This record gives sequence, structure tokens and C-alpha cells, in this order.
Amino acid sequence: MDIKKATQFRITKYGMPQAVFYPVAVLVLAAIWLAVGLAYFPLWLIIAGKIILFAVFIWMLSFFRDPVRIAPMGKNLLISPADGTVADIETIDEPEFINGKALRIGIFLSVFNVHINRAPCKCRVEKIVYKKGSFKDARHPHATKVNEANAIYLQRLDEPQDKMIVRQISGAIARHIVCCTEAGQMLDSGEQFGMIKFGSRTELIIPANEKNVCKVEIGDKVRAGLTILAEYKQDNK
Repeated sequence: MDIKKATQFRITKYGMPQAVFYPVAVLVLAAIWLAVGLAYFPLWLIIAGKIILFAVFIWMLSFFRDPVRIAPMGKNLLISPADGTVADIETIDEPEFINGKALRIGIFLSVFNVHINRAPCKCRVEKIVYKKGSFKDARHPHATKVNEANAIYLQRLDEPQDKMIVRQISGAIARHIVCCTEAGQMLDSGEQFGMIKFGSRTELIIPANEKNVCKVEIGDKVRAGLTILAEYKQDNK
């Protein structure tokens, strides 16, 4: 990998116009604070306010960062669709699309994580279903039932050609789901397809059977497009 390319700071296209508006708004507030502060407040308070606003400015920029990611090679791998912490791993019934038992891996994204979502493998988008809902704490599995969500139904292109679901779920802070893909589109492993603005939850739902081996545990830190969440046994490649 080109080291210069890998280390450069990029802003995601999914963050526009907020990636421009929010930092500019913070800079304007900083200028107003300085002008007003010099007239009415002691120097230490002015400096403290400037430090806080500068920290917010840096956070705003970093939230919309778009790091270079190169997905690990392997047709038998299912990689994380999101950065964050594995909040829960649960076997569920999924009668609508997978038609049977499914393994759901829930990932909680804090406001400090990269929020870009990526495809877990080489796949085709079968359909996308958006659901209105609440904005409860995304760390709890109950959020998948009551929160605003966007489900992307996928078909693996490599063998085994399993069906799977990536679900984008809003959280207590997140109020906007971005999904820039459509039914019939082909996605490469690790390819970007959207993001959720700000703290949120992303789930990967795959068939639960003897072919799949879960490679993560609750509490693990994962990165979209890099961390392997599950792996098909080698004789099923």
C-alpha cells in the first residue's frame, strides 16, 4: 500500500454538507466567543472556552473521516460492516429472508468511531427496507426492534451463496441514516455503501449453521472492512 495514501486525512462524501457546515459553525462560534470574551470575561475563561471549541472542531472533522481500508483476501471471509464494539452475539429466527436460524452480530458505534458502513463480502443487493422508529440507546439489542433502521438484504456471490442482512440502526444521538446503494447493485468486499450520523448500531445477520464460524466475542473492537467477524470452513470455500 502507498504509505502516503494510507496516512492522508480524508473526509467521507457521505458526510457532506455536515462535514463542512459543522466545523465552520464551530469556527464562527470561536470568533464570536473571542470578541465577546475580551469585553466581558477574564482571560482564563476565554482560553478555556477556546480550548473546548477547538476540541469540538477537531472531533467534528474526525467524525467524518474516511480512512483507507484494504479488505483481507479470502472468499470464505465475512468482514465487519462497521467500526465499533461488539455489543451482542445472538442466534435468532429470521423467517423473512434467510428462512431459518440466523446469527446476529450487533456492533455499537460510539461518537468517536468511524461511521462508514462497508459490505461484508462480495455480494449483490437484493432489496433495501427502511423502517421508521424510535431513537433509543443503540447499545441494547432491543434497539433492533424499536429504532429507526435500514436493512440491506444481500446475496453472496461466492460459494456458498448464502443470504445475509446488514442492518443500519439509529441510536440516541444518530438521527440520519445514509444508504447509497440500490437493489441489483454489486458490492465488493469492504466496499463503502453509506454511514450513520452520529452514535449508532450496525448488525450483520448471517445463516447460523455448521458452515459458519464466528470469529469475534462480545466486547471485541472491530473495524469496517478489516476485522473478520465470521469465516466459512475451508472445505466450503
